[in-house]
Amino acid sequence: MRIDVLPNVWIPLSDGCRLAARLWLPNDPAALPVPAVLEYLPYRKDDANANQDSTRNPYFAEHGYAAIRVDIRGTGDSDGILLDEYTRQEQDDALEVLAWIAEQTWCTGDVGMIGYSWGGFNGLQIAARRPPQLKAVISGYSTDDRYADDCHYMGGCLLGSDMLKWATSMRVYNALPPDPRFRDDWREVWLTRLAETPPFIESWLTHQLRDGFWKQGSIAEDYAAIEAATLLVGGWADAYTNAVPRMLEHLTCPRRGLIGPWAHFLPYLDGTPGPRIGFLQECLRWFDRWLKGIDTGVDADPLLRVWMQGSVEPSDTYAERPGRWLAIREWPAPGERRARWSLRSDGTLVAETAEPSGSRTQDATVSVGSPQHVGESAGVWCANGLGHELALDQRSDDDLCAHFDSEPLDGPLEVIGFPQVSLSVRADRAAALVAVRLCEVAADGASTLVSWGLLNLTHRDGHERASALEPGREYRVSVKLNVVGHRFSAGNRLRVSISPTYWPHAWPSPEAVTLTVRLDGESVLSLPVPDAGSIAGASVDPTPEGSRPLDPGATHSRRREIRRGDDGLHTIEDTERGSETIADSGTRLEGLSIDAYRIAEDDPLSAATESRREWELHRDGWHVRVVARGSMHCDARTFFVDDSLEARLDAEQVFSAKRRIEVPRIGT
Repeated sequence: MRIDVLPNVWIPLSDGCRLAARLWLPNDPAALPVPAVLEYLPYRKDDANANQDSTRNPYFAEHGYAAIRVDIRGTGDSDGILLDEYTRQEQDDALEVLAWIAEQTWCTGDVGMIGYSWGGFNGLQIAARRPPQLKAVISGYSTDDRYADDCHYMGGCLLGSDMLKWATSMRVYNALPPDPRFRDDWREVWLTRLAETPPFIESWLTHQLRDGFWKQGSIAEDYAAIEAATLLVGGWADAYTNAVPRMLEHLTCPRRGLIGPWAHFLPYLDGTPGPRIGFLQECLRWFDRWLKGIDTGVDADPLLRVWMQGSVEPSDTYAERPGRWLAIREWPAPGERRARWSLRSDGTLVAETAEPSGSRTQDATVSVGSPQHVGESAGVWCANGLGHELALDQRSDDDLCAHFDSEPLDGPLEVIGFPQVSLSVRADRAAALVAVRLCEVAADGASTLVSWGLLNLTHRDGHERASALEPGREYRVSVKLNVVGHRFSAGNRLRVSISPTYWPHAWPSPEAVTLTVRLDGESVLSLPVPDAGSIAGASVDPTPEGSRPLDPGATHSRRREIRRGDDGLHTIEDTERGSETIADSGTRLEGLSIDAYRIAEDDPLSAATESRREWELHRDGWHVRVVARGSMHCDARTFFVDDSLEARLDAEQVFSAKRRIEVPRIGT
């Protein structure tokens, strides 16, 4: 089917604000009206996301949908100011957008939403507002809980690897101007946006507990609010997979889940690890069922299709992960059992059905006070499928932790779900955290990271308040690790590692901490092992489809350097460079990202992060350059953030601002 593309359509809102949209329509008057598919993002329809948008929206239009891509308030060509992510205003605007779409002559009145990351988040949030036009949602790499499962905090620990990094990324996105092709007042709008858009990190850092700020937009507050049929998509290399099984369990709307080996990249696009799939076909099956009433077979699909990953040698990049597709009819998986493994005083990990491999010692404990740089082999928190992002061999970190190894497995062991480690633990400081890792250790000693989890021990009674520890007092806590679908190979060992540090993912405690863990039955690993009779092979179309008018001259490079100085200072530095030409406008887009994480082995207060983002847009004599910089450090009581932003038009500097932000530490 031929299609028409309208590069800029204005959507008026009730407060006078206009949102800018790009529209793809079937070029067949006899086919209209059709249902619509909306993607609603801050990532700039005309440049930053334009080429990627063109890989899926024409596909939907070719298959009988109106595809519409909207810049949210304060971004791209739209009016207004973006004050933060996932605001109530963002959702209110979306309700008006949906109503506007449904009223157009080319629309039947039925609308679906699709998106991943931000667009996956707000698709769920908007569905929870129950707009009558919204009948179906496809939400990829998203979350049901903005505090527990996003880039700000994890287990109540501040994510040193990602909070500043993401805040700086959004700082530079929001500093780019509208496209002069569509706005005569683009410069005035740009200067206002530069002056009035705040650095988001201030609000994120101010709310260190799970308060109303985070509950707004967290659908976990009321899963039953969502009535639209919802397809949930996750990837094992991505940071947002935990929410998929939770939502499958708790949502009451028609729902299905799909988890593959992927990073933070839609699985029909070129990203690692693969294999890629026919994801657009899966989207079409979903929308055809819920927007057109066609029996596409999705009702007969299992609740969850999941890629069971096989064992691999540790590497920071995999072109593909070995494995197979499995079907799970219910969640939690029927017949699932929790295999329990006891952490023993002789350093072993013993299945509770087995005899101990060593003598059991009454009141046995182990104490661990890891150096501050433990965690530098963990890879990035959220891999984007760009390579050199995944966890390295864990032996260097394992050796600095308390770790416990099983005997070689007699046969393969398949795990689907959330591993959990229950601990009896005490700390020698009033504020402490615990990091737990699950690894698979090969015969040659190579240690591959399978899952990990964090818990801020001052949040042991929940994330809505922080309670100081009583040094020396023992507490019973459970650390839930990230969800996995993994097949451990026969002959390999399980390893559990415990540490009070995990940099740069976990911002360190104010003082160096020693944890003491009670063993020999008092601390236990629990693994979710499905009943073999409850799972079966699954079918997923392996052929990616979709038009891809991307820039053949696009370039991208990424590297990570880990440096260890003679003075005990450890530095991790990530550098990304990219450039592409936007197909329909000829705009050249160039970007640079640098993130650095520094810490001294023996000083938690030496922790510091720095992020730099540069974007350039140039076309026919029009040249814009914006640079955002952020740095973050702390003392025992306060976080300090330095934020700066510069913007240039051709040779002229049009904006420059610097600011210091100070926020008291709460329970960290």
